Amino acid sequence: MRKLTTFLLLVGTLTLAHAAAALAAEQPLDAIVAVVDDDVVLNSELDREIARLSEQARRAGQSLPPPAQMRSQVLERLVMIKLQLAAAERAGIKVEPETLEQAITSIAQRNHITVEQMRDALAAQGVPFDVYRAQLKQDILLSRLRSREILSHIQISDAEIDAYLAQQTGGSGAREAVQLRHILVSVPENADSAARAAAQQKAQQLMERLKQGEDFASLAQDSSDGRHAAEGGDLGWLNMDQVPTLFAQAAQTLHKGEVTGPLQSSSGFHIVQLVDYRGGDRNLVPQTHVRHILITPNELVSDDEARTRLEQLRQRILGGDDFATLARSHSDDKGSAIQGGELGWVNPGDLVPRFEEVMNQLAPNQISEPVRTRFGWHLIQVLGRRQHDATDEVRRSQAREALRQRKADEATQHYLQQLRNEAYVELRLDEAS
Repeated sequence: MRKLTTFLLLVGTLTLAHAAAALAAEQPLDAIVAVVDDDVVLNSELDREIARLSEQARRAGQSLPPPAQMRSQVLERLVMIKLQLAAAERAGIKVEPETLEQAITSIAQRNHITVEQMRDALAAQGVPFDVYRAQLKQDILLSRLRSREILSHIQISDAEIDAYLAQQTGGSGAREAVQLRHILVSVPENADSAARAAAQQKAQQLMERLKQGEDFASLAQDSSDGRHAAEGGDLGWLNMDQVPTLFAQAAQTLHKGEVTGPLQSSSGFHIVQLVDYRGGDRNLVPQTHVRHILITPNELVSDDEARTRLEQLRQRILGGDDFATLARSHSDDKGSAIQGGELGWVNPGDLVPRFEEVMNQLAPNQISEPVRTRFGWHLIQVLGRRQHDATDEVRRSQAREALRQRKADEATQHYLQQLRNEAYVELRLDEAS
């Protein structure tokens, strides 16, 4: 029962069928609330999405913006989803049935339940399984579209990593994660100077209201054009490598509760509040210095013969022959053979599981019995163990991913704006009211 309870939290973002049915009863005519190129958004779709987000907010203990503002924000969200799904179709992006089944199975396994238990958990919340499948399929489609159209084109250079790390060092290096709130006063892409000046003035007025003590979350709900306005502008917890470039310095230097802005970007004027932050420790990784001799069975050497040859080599090493010399002469792993069988210092997960399992059980300088992996038969010798400070490597890896995420966020925003600008969109909220 505890496992099912855990899963129920994960499916809480889905639309509850009872809420949708109640809304449908109030709206007998399914009006069109938006025309999106050759597609439409129906009033029933909008109601279901509002019900889903309302339930999500209720579970998280969050307040919601006024109903009219909520409907406007959610409608724009649905319009953007329609545009992305159409783009995926034009690009020939599909989700194969087996991929969808594997995703469902994987979700169930991660929650330590069966697919049938997962189906029952959804049914208990009034969510039809086919509705869940359709939502999951849509999520996979949008993820694949983003990967093909955006992520595949992003490149990160070593110079960019160096510059990023230098910036990080100049700030508060102890901060590894921050919780931010955000208000955006948007500026249309082709806005004239008067419109931009008006947006800047509005942002400055909001900043003054915050300085006078107004609640950031309430002000974000009422006045922000950002995607997280309905959640009070809450961006949640972000690793420092996930923080948008525009907010990076503020995230490193602000005190808890402090606000900065307006910060200008191509999309408008931003106000940011640091809610909280976390620090971190050095990254120590257990490493093993290991070498091996590999005999690979083939059409000339049977599996039994490969094992027997290694047993003979093992006896020679125990009798005093040099491991490195025998590795150079006999190992089929040509890359390590010229190094006397050396694989160097390896991290957990670098090697195949069976090899690593045996390696971890060996004492330094001990020679293993022949070990079978998918590559063939191995003799393994551990030469040493250590705790390696991998902070620099981890920081560079994190910096690369941070820069990639930043570029991805910026490119995604640009891509979505381009989709919106090139599409025919007609909003009909007033007609459906």
